[in-house]
Amino acid sequence: MSATRFFRLLTTLAMSSSSSSSSWSCTKCTFLNSPSQKLNCMICLTPLSTPSPLSASSSDEPKWACKGCTFLNTYKNSSCEICGTRSPSSSSLLGFDDLTDSGLESNNNSVGSVFFPLRRCSKRKAMEDDDVIEVDGGSVKKRNEIESKGEASGSGTALSCVKILTYNVWFREDLELSNRMRAIGHLIQLHSPHLICFQEVIPEIYEIFRKSNWWKEYTCSVLVDASQSRGYYCMLLSKVGMKSSSCKSFRNSIMGRDLSVAEVEVPGRKPLVLATSHLESPCPGPPKWDQMFSRERVEQANEAMESLRANPNVVFGGDMNWDDKLDGKFPLPDQWVDVWEVLKPGDPGFTYDTKANPMLSGNRALQKRLDRFFCRLDDYKLGGIEMVGKEALPGLSYVKEKRVRGDVKKLELPVLPSDHFGLLLTLLPK
Repeated sequence: MSATRFFRLLTTLAMSSSSSSSSWSCTKCTFLNSPSQKLNCMICLTPLSTPSPLSASSSDEPKWACKGCTFLNTYKNSSCEICGTRSPSSSSLLGFDDLTDSGLESNNNSVGSVFFPLRRCSKRKAMEDDDVIEVDGGSVKKRNEIESKGEASGSGTALSCVKILTYNVWFREDLELSNRMRAIGHLIQLHSPHLICFQEVIPEIYEIFRKSNWWKEYTCSVLVDASQSRGYYCMLLSKVGMKSSSCKSFRNSIMGRDLSVAEVEVPGRKPLVLATSHLESPCPGPPKWDQMFSRERVEQANEAMESLRANPNVVFGGDMNWDDKLDGKFPLPDQWVDVWEVLKPGDPGFTYDTKANPMLSGNRALQKRLDRFFCRLDDYKLGGIEMVGKEALPGLSYVKEKRVRGDVKKLELPVLPSDHFGLLLTLLPK
């Protein structure tokens, strides 16, 4: 990626006003519960009327609203008690070079506790199998009726390879969002993937991407109007022909997770089916900080495989949130492969890595291969796979409060494009 220095944009978050009276925010984990959830929080089961011990204080004590998760903290707290985001006040900075894992102190070691707090994702109505969203227009059309910006499969010179990128772009709005998304755009321009799978896209990210020069080469599975009506979501992009796209909600998801699928026409080659998803996440939240949602994740993986298994050429990439020890082996049907295991045997392939990603150095140590590519290929073969987005953005840093060796310090840390690394897959014709 180019070493050109980005100019720094300060992102100002306007504190959201209170939710409509029909919904309520949990006093412990801040999850926004639906009106039908009248007794207990859907996530942490805290009773509606019970105040959180984390936020217990006199009713007239002044508080500050966390920019990261909106939790109301007392002013005696220098960082958010839910997600660790620093308060508006300032204190001494601790340089990144002074930070070591042995100096970090925390009371929770679970996988879920290191992730950004759960956000409600608006659930979408599942589409019928024969119905698809028109990619470049505003109406709903049946299969075989979509025009796309990409090349048709019978036009132009046959591609010598097909490059596919999957990336969880991280929806955190208060951490250099514009610059991080521009950096992802630079990676797209550098590697020029034919197909892209994105996870954790929010309306602000969609708008940044849509106004970028590289966007003009791609057809997107999410329409502009739909992009502004959802919390966060997955989407597919193609610079070759996209015949159709569809989205189907998982039956068991409380986080609004779904499977996005597109039929792609590759110039001079056999068609491909491209799919992406963001399977149910480990959920950081009281009382135990250990809600792992393994059962839901496994059921979603099986549901996705059942939907995709019949296709002769299919690539399924995304943030699987998978833990082989907790969830077992990913339920791949016959003729399917886990690409990283095939091409990088012996390499752990951590895409969420608090040691390799210095932006996460203030978090508890965690290394997981959350992002994966799975394939079933009759007319293509695997060419290569690599991680992208491992370089810090030149000239940028952010401040994170953390307890270090008994004292609360402010850590000055580098900024990377995301808390995840991306994966770039290359397919070759057989």
